[in-house]
Amino acid sequence: MAMAVNYPEHITLDEAWKIIFDTFAEYPAKFKKNIEISEAVGHILTEDVTAARNVPHYAASAVDGYALKASDTAGASPATPVRIAKNDCRWMNTGAALPEWADAVLMVEDSADADGNVLVYKSLPPSSNVRPLGEDVMAGQIIAREGEMVTPPLVSLFLCAGIEKVPVYAKPKTVFIPTGDEIVSQKEWLAGRIQKSGTAAESNSLFIAATLKENGFDVDVMPILPDVPEILENYIKECTEKYDVVLVGAGSAKGKRDHTIEIFDKLGEVLFRGVRIKPGRPAMAAKIGGKPVICLPGFPMSTAVALWALVCPLLKFFTGVKGDGRSLALGAAGADKCMQTELLVQHSSGAGIEEWLRMKTALIDGKIYSWPLTSGASVLWALAEADGIAVLPREALECERGTKVNVWLRRKPDLPRRALFQGSDDPALQLLITPIRRRGADLACRTVGSMGGLAALSRGECHVAAAHLLDENTESYNDTFIERFSVGAEWLRFLVFYRTQGIIVQRGNPRGITTFSDLCKKDIVFSNRQPGAGTRVLFDCLLKKEGVPSSEIKGYSQICTTHMEAANRVSSGLADATLGIKSAADALGLDFIPITEEPYELVIPKKYTDHPGIAALLDALNDKEWRGKVEKMGGYRWA
Repeated sequence: MAMAVNYPEHITLDEAWKIIFDTFAEYPAKFKKNIEISEAVGHILTEDVTAARNVPHYAASAVDGYALKASDTAGASPATPVRIAKNDCRWMNTGAALPEWADAVLMVEDSADADGNVLVYKSLPPSSNVRPLGEDVMAGQIIAREGEMVTPPLVSLFLCAGIEKVPVYAKPKTVFIPTGDEIVSQKEWLAGRIQKSGTAAESNSLFIAATLKENGFDVDVMPILPDVPEILENYIKECTEKYDVVLVGAGSAKGKRDHTIEIFDKLGEVLFRGVRIKPGRPAMAAKIGGKPVICLPGFPMSTAVALWALVCPLLKFFTGVKGDGRSLALGAAGADKCMQTELLVQHSSGAGIEEWLRMKTALIDGKIYSWPLTSGASVLWALAEADGIAVLPREALECERGTKVNVWLRRKPDLPRRALFQGSDDPALQLLITPIRRRGADLACRTVGSMGGLAALSRGECHVAAAHLLDENTESYNDTFIERFSVGAEWLRFLVFYRTQGIIVQRGNPRGITTFSDLCKKDIVFSNRQPGAGTRVLFDCLLKKEGVPSSEIKGYSQICTTHMEAANRVSSGLADATLGIKSAADALGLDFIPITEEPYELVIPKKYTDHPGIAALLDALNDKEWRGKVEKMGGYRWA
């Protein structure tokens, strides 16, 4: 019998924030404590703090010199010095307590010794060079206010002002319970090079712990639990007794093994199930034993967004951090600065879904562009590579190229020194980024194929492209296409290397493929590249020579955007063969049948040759270390 639903489902993020903040509105009061000042850094004060002592608590000398009566220096000048007996003054080091009879300090530079006396070359008013009692802080003065975070300077001031403990919000005790028969512990995952198909590393606990630490919180991680409802139920019961906040990993969707919702409903009150955000949509929350229990989706990026958007704002709310849900969420993601950009490519978003995109940025001719990186919920690389996050509102369905988009930066890219590459994919190009950075610049890469790169260059949407396009009529490379796209503009060409293109097949070549003609057999499954890629152009030319229509190629519409992606499909058995470069085959231990050698050229408008990123790129092409790595990959010949 289906369980009757008595909780909100598929709510907006704003609705989720309201529910959890309202449900636990009285919760922050539980964390108000007086703690030792040595432990208070990073905590929020729950009330004003007043000084118990004057700082300094005595009148002190502000300089090295002589304590004396200001009246004894009347009329003193370099021309008419005044002589004072040493018995009527006293030497002072900076910070020393002033004698009760003295009211000024003469700097040593304004004095001289003279037969046991002191010559004074400057007339002083009372209080000269004296730090008065309570100059910094007076007893009873407010020195820190409610809602402020305790910082290292404040801790030092608290001590000087005679304060031993301060009233703050203590940090909630948080626990994470990973679940799933398919996930493997860190120790077990790293112990073996080959893991069973269908398994995944339990990486979420590392991300959660690191993110919470970055936001000032700690978390305990439980052992991985199997997909057994009774075991999870017992753990949740125990954890809600010991901890303030409980996080459960996975089991939030609607599959056969996703029983967390039934456990939540049995043990307490389900607050909501499903939030209209992407990724992170299956997230849900409950109140069990008076404690918040939040279930995070299993995919890494879904976990990340749900953690930023729900868990961190809740923890910050409990500990007195001011702000609405959105500002707390973006702050949790490490995005503290907003930059307006223009979309470099069109982007489609789901109806009614708030989408969190990982964005890369570049500056071209005074205009800041941004584009989303791979958006899959299981893709971690895009988060590590991104400059920041763009949050598309629920009403944003089709965002055309040029749409204004705010990017919340997680890092500070040096855009004037970053060049944007769009064009043909090659592993050797990715190896160039480090040498370029060593030269004080940067290179951002978008793999769009040879044709796409030249088109982007013609639109002014990149600084450099790369191409290896075969003209079937002239059998020459690139000339026709560069002439077409440059439209008379001066584009410079740099031949980087020649590379071997051929057929990549599974190790041992079980299908017995030896020639291009063998690929045209109907029982061969092929993995193709995207339209406009130089490898796709080559494949189509070869098909035309064979007189074989593309409709007869099984897998022709199976699109991959890089050589490694296409080769990986062969390696995993999803395809029998693909056309690609030898280095991709060698990297995955696959067999390779060479077909042709082609030139791989960089194409750069002359106006960009002085750009710091382009200058570093051209210099890095002669980097010995980089060239050595390219040679080891195999399948390349220097021009």
